Amino acid sequence: MQRYYTRACNFYYGNKSKFLLSKKKTLCLSGNKLISFDHIEIISRNSKKKISIKKLNNLPKDLKKKIILDLKKITSKKKNFAKLNFKKIPNILGVLNLTPDSFSDGGKFNNKNTATKHAIEMFKAGANLIDIGGESTRPGSKAINVKLEWKRINKVLKFICKKVPVSLDTRKAEIMEKGIDLGVKIINDVSGLTYDNESVNILKKHKIPFVIQHSKGSPENMQNKPTYKNELLDIYDFFENKIKFLRSTGIKHNNIIIDPGIGFGKNLKHNMNLISNISIFHTLGLPILVGNSRKRFIKELSGRNDSKNRIGGTVASSIYLMMQGVQILRIHDVNELQQAIKVFKELLKH
Repeated sequence: MQRYYTRACNFYYGNKSKFLLSKKKTLCLSGNKLISFDHIEIISRNSKKKISIKKLNNLPKDLKKKIILDLKKITSKKKNFAKLNFKKIPNILGVLNLTPDSFSDGGKFNNKNTATKHAIEMFKAGANLIDIGGESTRPGSKAINVKLEWKRINKVLKFICKKVPVSLDTRKAEIMEKGIDLGVKIINDVSGLTYDNESVNILKKHKIPFVIQHSKGSPENMQNKPTYKNELLDIYDFFENKIKFLRSTGIKHNNIIIDPGIGFGKNLKHNMNLISNISIFHTLGLPILVGNSRKRFIKELSGRNDSKNRIGGTVASSIYLMMQGVQILRIHDVNELQQAIKVFKELLKH
């Protein structure tokens, strides 16, 4: 039988969602009554068909059985973990780069005072966690050794972990373990746990929540003409296989977040297809994180090359992602995004 994938679509938000759910016209996403949907898209490697959830009975028996299993995953309630609240969409990871060479804010916050001030400001503005990293993984960047990465983040991490909830952005098992010992809540590995073979053992040992990100190639070469047979389905398969692998190693908890890795081994076409069809990843049954903030696709669409001033594109894409049920956004400009979301949600009430 041909492989089919299920994508929830045609979402409703807020009071409209609650009303339609009460009339049994929609299904809630992840057990959250504030967002629901009434259509699905059935996708294969060579076809795509959108149908109303009311018409599931018209499908062939085997396909209907598969879709119903997918809908159970899509609608299953997500348990909160690591200061993330899945009744609230979106949660926000505030970006704090302690690097001299990150693409939009390198060198801006890499001392204890400026880093702490910025972390607390983002937390007060509404970030659920502060995502701290000491190694740039921008396109073209080269890996640094453990000693240098730890030197960049050590003192700041020790101090900030006492002040606000922290997510640690690292590819290295040794850094992960040191960060966990200091109290970080989540490990965020942009390599999808492929850079350091010991990473999975550290995550299993400490039973800590973590992010699996998809990345094609290394930061040094990932933007050298990346290709896919079908980026959306290839990346879905990557996550499905990675989750099976993690289960086989003994990691049984569901405190796992998936991130399709916008800009990590993807061109503009790949990124746009992923963002516009992002809700397919709900079928994996895990929370979705997207790092859209200040990314290159904003420059490519707007025609303006200013990596420090892409707030407009960040806000527009963030609200789109929120309306597709994406549970977590990784954001530089936390205050500005929170302002936009508050206004948008208030307008939905009228």
